[in-house]
Amino acid sequence: MPFESPAGRKVMDEYKAKFNDDFYTAQIYHAYALLTAAMAKAKSTAPIKVAAAMEGLEVNSLSGPVTMRKTDHQLQQTVYIAQWQKAGPKPYDYSVENTGYNFRTVKTYEPYVSSTPTSCQMKRPAGL
Repeated sequence: MPFESPAGRKVMDEYKAKFNDDFYTAQIYHAYALLTAAMAKAKSTAPIKVAAAMEGLEVNSLSGPVTMRKTDHQLQQTVYIAQWQKAGPKPYDYSVENTGYNFRTVKTYEPYVSSTPTSCQMKRPAGL
């Protein structure tokens, strides 16, 4: 969970301070992290080159590493199983939507466990 990591918590706290709202779209962080890393790797903003650079690319997200699987461009990341509970001591003091509650991780599955095989036959553009 993002608020359990120092980097994620920092982003969430700064967002809440600035906009008085929760940073509830952490997934967009993954997209921008992958996109900027792929553009830097490709030394280009050309879509075909960036897409090729994304394949197999790993970046740090707010809750650990995220990798774009080459075969189907699906993100592979840790899966968190959480429960809704009263906010408590740090890092569980974050109050989601000012409810006095938040999510607490009860089980994690690392990508090598949570990743499932794919039968995707992704059609790639020429040059990819």
